[in-house]
Amino acid sequence: MSAGNSGVSRPAWVTPSHILFPLVKDSKRASEFAYDDVPDATVGQKLISFATAMISALTLCILLALDSAVALGPAAVNLRTAANYAILSKSGVSTVPPSVITGNVGTSPIAATGLTGFSFTLDPTGEFATSAQVAGQLTAASFTVPTPSTLTVAVGDMGTAFTDATGRVSPNFTNLGANGAIGGLILTPGLYKWTTSVTVGSQITITGAATDTWIFQVAGTLTVVAGMKMVLAGGALASNIVWVVTGAVSAQAGAHIEGVVLGKTSISLLTGATANSRLLSQTSVALQKATVNN
Repeated sequence: MSAGNSGVSRPAWVTPSHILFPLVKDSKRASEFAYDDVPDATVGQKLISFATAMISALTLCILLALDSAVALGPAAVNLRTAANYAILSKSGVSTVPPSVITGNVGTSPIAATGLTGFSFTLDPTGEFATSAQVAGQLTAASFTVPTPSTLTVAVGDMGTAFTDATGRVSPNFTNLGANGAIGGLILTPGLYKWTTSVTVGSQITITGAATDTWIFQVAGTLTVVAGMKMVLAGGALASNIVWVVTGAVSAQAGAHIEGVVLGKTSISLLTGATANSRLLSQTSVALQKATVNN
């Protein structure tokens, strides 16, 4: 197991007030001492000295604020138009109802026959369909133009994002957990790499600020055991988390996933499983009374 610096560190106890008020106070005392002892010192000179001290203090505060805003972790993965979908796949999306999906569902190059279990209704335009299980649009390569070309671009963008994410080098953390068992771990911002499969056998916590990023590269499969959950802390956002998985992804019954899943093969959510993420698969996505929120 190896670990590295995942970004800029900063002491949590340092705030602008720790710098501003001592500097203003000390600078004022120093200027008063200097000019009170010089008979020719003018009020204007004293004001200039005090203003200079204020500018210096405020400059330091701005620098501190900029440092506080520095995002930790790797450069974000650009999903491009694939980000317009909660679920996107090449070979089909199936559901055992009732599932609940918030966002668009797309599949290409397979036709609408690849959308199973949705009981969808085709819009009069023929460009998309709707379903009681989807708060968004369902689209397939067989729908009316411009839907096929839109999906072709999105699927291409999905592939580009997978190549980008899986190709990142110099990981901060390598092969955490015995044989990829990461249950119970607290995961800070950074690039993680496993040359094995990964199993979430108990709760994991992904902690960081809203601007921080995570990329989890998994060479094997990713399994979230029944009832186990990924949770966020510290303001971390699911949209800034990417699981890029070469093998199959499975959230077993009642399990919960946080983050965008870029799957080389299938993604499955079993009964009662939930995902606060996007499920982007280069093969199929299967839901079984599951919930997906993007």
